[in-house]
Amino acid sequence: MNAQDLAITKEEISNLYQEIRHHDWCYYVANEPEISDQEYDCLMERLVALERNFPDLVTPDSPSQRVGGEPLSSFPVVEHTVLMLSLANTYSKEELLEFDQRVRKGSGIAEVDYVVELKVDGVAVSLHYEGGQLVRGSTRGDGLHGDEITANLKTIKSVPLNVFSPDAPFSLLPFEVRGEVFMTGENFERLNRVREKAGEPLFANPRNATAGSLKLLDPRLTAKRPLDIFLYTCLAPQGLPETQAETLTLLTKTGFKVNPPRKTCQGIQAVIKYCQEWENKREQLAYDIDGLVIKINSFALQKLLGETSKNPRWAISYKFPAKQATTRLKTIQLQVGRTGTITPVALLEPVALSGSMIGRATLHNADEIKRKDIRVGDRVIIEKGGEVIPKVVKVITSVRTGEERQFSMPSHCPSCGGTIFREEGESTYRCQNLDCPAQLERILQHFASRNAMDIEELGPALISKLIASGKVKNIANLYDLRLEDLISLDRMAEKSAANFLSALQKSKSRPLAALIFGLGIRHVGVVAAENLVRHFHSLDALQSAILEELQKVPGVGGVMAESIESFFRSEKTGKILKNLRQNGLTWREKNMVRKEPEKTLTGQRFIFTGTLAHSTRSKAEELVKRLGGIIGTTVGKSIDFVVTGKDPGSKYQKARNLGLKILTEEDFQKMIV
Repeated sequence: MNAQDLAITKEEISNLYQEIRHHDWCYYVANEPEISDQEYDCLMERLVALERNFPDLVTPDSPSQRVGGEPLSSFPVVEHTVLMLSLANTYSKEELLEFDQRVRKGSGIAEVDYVVELKVDGVAVSLHYEGGQLVRGSTRGDGLHGDEITANLKTIKSVPLNVFSPDAPFSLLPFEVRGEVFMTGENFERLNRVREKAGEPLFANPRNATAGSLKLLDPRLTAKRPLDIFLYTCLAPQGLPETQAETLTLLTKTGFKVNPPRKTCQGIQAVIKYCQEWENKREQLAYDIDGLVIKINSFALQKLLGETSKNPRWAISYKFPAKQATTRLKTIQLQVGRTGTITPVALLEPVALSGSMIGRATLHNADEIKRKDIRVGDRVIIEKGGEVIPKVVKVITSVRTGEERQFSMPSHCPSCGGTIFREEGESTYRCQNLDCPAQLERILQHFASRNAMDIEELGPALISKLIASGKVKNIANLYDLRLEDLISLDRMAEKSAANFLSALQKSKSRPLAALIFGLGIRHVGVVAAENLVRHFHSLDALQSAILEELQKVPGVGGVMAESIESFFRSEKTGKILKNLRQNGLTWREKNMVRKEPEKTLTGQRFIFTGTLAHSTRSKAEELVKRLGGIIGTTVGKSIDFVVTGKDPGSKYQKARNLGLKILTEEDFQKMIV
């Protein structure tokens, strides 16, 4: 083919790209198709034919590349550059008022503007774009790490593979959008009908079907699932508006699918009214929602309030009252957790609730059972707390026959027979036996979990065998195991044993934060473990830390600090750590050992305003803190320096009026060298 013909072909392919993308947007985003399915198929067939003949002209963002590639063996794990935090929940008008009171107190503003969006019951995901092209997609995971599922997300037709808008300057920069993948009720029912005809298990509800579809290792199978997405957040270094409402409008103009029902509300009373409206009309929607999300509209105010290690302080979800069902409580079973907590669980006559069959429900603790007067044999009302965890909310006393039996906590552990005790001020009972098999079983499951040591081969069946054989009495014993120990177990083949030992060896190089989380320290989650590593850099330093030092770590409060100190002061912990050390596990986090900087800014208060050219504002603020400085929240006489970047806001003018010391970014850089 000569150069002229090649140029004509390139132009035709480019035109097909634009035409197909336009019709994808019309059909999947705007819900206003302009051509028939047959006409659309003809366009796609022409593109595929051209690309087949000219494979060098195929680009990653081609509409033909939504589905492709071989099945994966597993999903890679990625780290979120900005935590994907979950939202705290509210269930009443009073709790919304309390949230607003905290916001107004923290901001000093009399009335706050909020944006209220529908809380779609789906799966949270993140999409990364560079140069306008989709380069990576991932699940929320634990908020810090998620599964990289780019190939699966590309199969969703409402996910743009390529975006650019002259109205959105951020679209040519590396940026991230976050949203919720979901399935409509109609598509869910259609999918289940297909599965029923094929003799396959049915999905319990649309969210369950969505999550299962995104976990498929073969994107060609995911492409057959009718998934959709709504985007609700954009993260970009610059080029975004100053409010959430404006950002959602800009995302729509840029080609992203944003859920239309939303409202900007002046004050909390308007928020409450809007929530009540949707509580009455949510059944009109084609997809499930389980509440609404309330966000402060101003990004500056969001930044001022910040977040905890688990939730943003500037947003909250309002959950609709849970759906309920009536059934009979057959018996109460005691469940022993990895920290020895004894939790009573209701075993129920199975009943359908919110799209799934419920046979168990939490009873929380003995005090709750007594307060609600719950008895074995009672007819009870159950609901899904937060639409997730089933719980018994009420007893129907009017139908009692007199044969119902009252419940009382036993004096000994149902697993090991050890003494049960209850600490003063606590509502839970605990087993005192540190060698309790039930505790050990859950400790090992936690230690082997993905966010901990990630030993996939150590499943519940193998754990039970190892405990029953007496070969494993704590987590360190895992690394004492040899091939002959494993093949002596019932139904343990030599190949399976070798695979397990290989996985154990691989786990020795897991990050320090994973090890700390895997140790199962009470109250210490994934994020707290990461924060502890950033502060102490080694397990030795953490092990010897005193209470006051622990409380200096971001996100570590008094209760967690006491739990950490108590854990490392335990003689049993010391023996386990010594055994782990002898078996080759490393303590110091790679690339994190560094000399602490000299505290040259001790006691000095800074405020940043405007866009910095050589750093992000959060990184600059973190540097100030490391050098002993303090980040202020409002401009006032107590502020020592106001650092200004491009397009400074009202803080700059207020600082000038007060006669405060104003630094350019260059001045600030010279100060910290």
